[in-house]
Amino acid sequence: MPVYNFKKMSPVPSAPDLIDIVLMRTQRRTPTVIHPGYKINRIRSFYMRKIKFTQQTISERLSKMLTDFPRLNDIHPFYADLCNTLYDRDHYKLALGQLNTARSLVDQIARDMIRMVKYADSAYRCKCLKRAALGRMCTVLKRQKASLAYLEEVRKHLSRLPSLDPNTRTILMCGLPNVGKSSFMNKITRGNVDVQPYAFTTKSLFVGHCDYKYLRWQVIDTPGILDHSLEQRNTIEMQAIIALAHLTCSVLYFCDPSEQCGYTVEQQCSLFRSIKPLFANKQLIIIVNKVDQLPWDEVQPEKREMIEDLGRDANCSIMTMSNISEHGVSAVKAAACDKLLEKRVDARVAGKKVDGVMNRLQVFHPTPRDGVHRQAHIPDSVKQAVADGRIGSADHKPKRSRKGYAETVDDIDKNDEDATMDVSGQLKTARDLMWENGGPGVWAPDYREQYDLKDKDWRFDAIPEIMDGKNIADFVDPDIEKKLAELEDEEEQLLEELAAQRMGEEPDSDLDSEEEAAVAAIRDRKKIIKNISQANRSENKPVLPRSIRGRTKDKHDRGDRNKDVVKDKMERLGVDASIMIKRGRSLDKTRGRKRGISVSRDVEMDNSNDSPGTEISKTQTKKQRRSRSEAAKREASISRGHSRPRDPSQIGLHSDAAVEAAKKLEKQGRRMWEGGAGEGDNRKAVHLVRWMNTGKKRNGTHYCR
Repeated sequence: MPVYNFKKMSPVPSAPDLIDIVLMRTQRRTPTVIHPGYKINRIRSFYMRKIKFTQQTISERLSKMLTDFPRLNDIHPFYADLCNTLYDRDHYKLALGQLNTARSLVDQIARDMIRMVKYADSAYRCKCLKRAALGRMCTVLKRQKASLAYLEEVRKHLSRLPSLDPNTRTILMCGLPNVGKSSFMNKITRGNVDVQPYAFTTKSLFVGHCDYKYLRWQVIDTPGILDHSLEQRNTIEMQAIIALAHLTCSVLYFCDPSEQCGYTVEQQCSLFRSIKPLFANKQLIIIVNKVDQLPWDEVQPEKREMIEDLGRDANCSIMTMSNISEHGVSAVKAAACDKLLEKRVDARVAGKKVDGVMNRLQVFHPTPRDGVHRQAHIPDSVKQAVADGRIGSADHKPKRSRKGYAETVDDIDKNDEDATMDVSGQLKTARDLMWENGGPGVWAPDYREQYDLKDKDWRFDAIPEIMDGKNIADFVDPDIEKKLAELEDEEEQLLEELAAQRMGEEPDSDLDSEEEAAVAAIRDRKKIIKNISQANRSENKPVLPRSIRGRTKDKHDRGDRNKDVVKDKMERLGVDASIMIKRGRSLDKTRGRKRGISVSRDVEMDNSNDSPGTEISKTQTKKQRRSRSEAAKREASISRGHSRPRDPSQIGLHSDAAVEAAKKLEKQGRRMWEGGAGEGDNRKAVHLVRWMNTGKKRNGTHYCR
């Protein structure tokens, strides 16, 4: 089972605080304004939402409390009996049961009131039902005042309990008060238990931890137990009894033969016999404490005989100890841990899981093939090296250098002149040599001594300038610079060809100047054509749907032979095209300025054709352009139909039926949205609605949540 951590339990609020929490959360998390334009269905949903939210909040809070508190039937028996001793099992279950019942009542109230709100015929009735629902829920919470207060006290006490694992390796100490249990715990653990020279200093269970054989051990200090019947024991004593009854542990029973604890040896032995049934199936050690005050050999024979009679059982042993002089403290700890380990191993071996493990293990025991005694064989070369001192013998003790690793004179060839020794015959390290020759930055090791050459005498020789009749310069190519320049030129040419291929161009070739000029002209022409194509594909023109693109497009040529066809088509569409045909001007207005000829150009062409021999001043040219533009505007205004009103939206409509249809569509498009205000609107308006000013109104405050 896991270690129970009661410190994570959430605080339990009192009944008034819980009501305030629920109502304030409902006020903040739900809409609060109803506008005059709301329909009755929306008003019902408004108040139903408040009732549901309040019910859900209360249910969540109560469910969290019921989940945090442990169920006595599901936890370890040690904790179940401990809760029964400290808080009374019946009272504890009754408080949790009342909270569970309150949660069910709140859910039932919410269901009933929501069913009634569904059939409410006015906002006033919905509001009254909402107030009734919230009031009944708060009344249910008020009745849980005593249960909530009791559970909060229980939570505080549970949070102060130590984190105790009932199934781990445990050492438990028990005995009469003031016999040295807490002092022993302070010796073997880091637990700082209060120790005083009077009885019942320890009033609850204290848990500490120690290490033994690379394992973590749990040490429990229990309050003192008095020698009387179980019914007369108080809550403090019952904690020790519960721990002895339910924990699988190694028990240390403390005795004080010096009787400084205030109890005689007879009383201590009587207590042992009364609680002896709790020691069944446990490893027991009787600790004779305070031997510094009265040694075990000096105890009276009759008292000593009484204590020895207690340890006659097979699983019991007697040990002496003193907390002040620390005599036997470590021995007691080791004995208790060893006995419990042995018991746990035997229990696991006796279990069913060990058979599966043992079946997968196979142990081999080698047996000699004959009776011949064979000794270790040492080669002659090794014996000679040991005799010469090059290899240390078996009884040689290596010396330690400053770095900590073993370096011996035997590991170094004594004939090696490069080996540097100190006065004591120990090898000098590179660090020692560095400090002897000036320190860091001044001296550096000579790495030539690590060269692996055919002859060791060659390691420190200088590199010769002439060898085998040749100099170093004889191995240098005189044309090295020329070859290097050729390689660099070739590399640059390869890079240029690669760049040209990546740009989509052909690499430079051995063409004539005329051919290269022709190729350049072709490439320029391709670029120009590409730019023109991109300009023609501009998206700054109106794009028509594909379904009507061919129908509305003028497929006729600009020749004079097609003017009648175009005129008939424009008149069918309701446009007077008689005045639009002038000086070869384009009738297709939808194609932009590229297909038409501007008025200013017409003026210049007329002037040039009428009097080619005369010159016109710039002022006259401007006046003619201005007159031409004004005439074009007047003609465009005259081209609109006179039979119908001159409304710009009606130009191009060929019949009255089309005009009426256009007016109808325009009216539908101008229809404004007339929806009501929403929950997020902050409009402050005077609500003078009948249902808000009817009904009874009591005296006092009218504030409601």
